[in-house]
Amino acid sequence: MKAIIPAAGLGTRFLPVTRVVPKEMLPIGAKPALELIVDEARAAGADEIVIVISEGKELIRKYFEGQPDIRFVYQKEQKGLGHAVLQAEIDDDALILLGDALVIGCCAAKEMVEVSKRHGGAAVIGCERVPKEKVSRYGIMKLEGDRIVDMVEKPAVEEAPSDIAVAGRYLLPAAIFGYLKTQTPGKGGEIQLTDAIKRMLAERDAYAYVYPGKRQDIGNPDGYFAALEAYRGNS
Repeated sequence: MKAIIPAAGLGTRFLPVTRVVPKEMLPIGAKPALELIVDEARAAGADEIVIVISEGKELIRKYFEGQPDIRFVYQKEQKGLGHAVLQAEIDDDALILLGDALVIGCCAAKEMVEVSKRHGGAAVIGCERVPKEKVSRYGIMKLEGDRIVDMVEKPAVEEAPSDIAVAGRYLLPAAIFGYLKTQTPGKGGEIQLTDAIKRMLAERDAYAYVYPGKRQDIGNPDGYFAALEAYRGNS
């Protein structure tokens, strides 16, 4: 199994510090946040980790230089998460861990691998429950049991099919790259990973897994400071 960590975002909400230090390299305890995500991928059994970066984020490459299971690819244009994942195309199941989503309190990726095994190797999407009044901020699952029937992007409260939201972790078959290659641009003119997954659902089963840890969005200052507090409380 191989892991992909998209980390090409420009970090504009952290300016001016991200002119020098990528947001993924801000420290959580004694390690950069990105190293904790790499550790999670390894603990899940990934034998190769592809980190997607953009120009100007070579500090990430320098930090991990010499680690044989890590390689880098560049996203030369900011064309969305699906486009970033496509730059790291592999010929194996893809464990995708967002570089600005830190999970504290469990090894979400490892648990998702176990869920996939129980479902015969099917795709699994890591999820969290969110307050009903906040569903319009997230991609929300429509489920039959734990099988995903549909994914609704940022629905109105009264139209949300559940309170279970996508939460920064995906375990997808190699076939996802075929869907991404033929995916038309969606919201914001970008290639959206969610849109490709929705097309995949018409042909393949996928399951939602609400992992017990807490996702921390370290892509903005408030989320980063919340992650520091959560990490300290869990240490």
